[in-house]
Amino acid sequence: MADVFDALAAPARRAILDVLSRRDDQTLFELCGRLASDHDVDLTRQAISQHLAVLEEAGLVHTRRDGRYKFHSIDIAPLHGAMSRWLNEEKDS
Repeated sequence: MADVFDALAAPARRAILDVLSRRDDQTLFELCGRLASDHDVDLTRQAISQHLAVLEEAGLVHTRRDGRYKFHSIDIAPLHGAMSRWLNEEKDS
């Protein structure tokens, strides 16, 4: 759970998840373009790739390779796991 919160701490990583939540299976090139145009994120491809690695390590992004391209997709299951302790428990009266 700590990995999820650490991954979400950076605004650039939250922007990446925003972009992926609108459309899965994006290449690094597509992500860079959408981050620059939609979120005003001006990072190098290498920096975005490093942010993707952190998100992947936390389980929030999955990557699949098809030929020379890598496609990135969001996985919200870790978010549910991290938040369920506050959202699903019944309150004591």
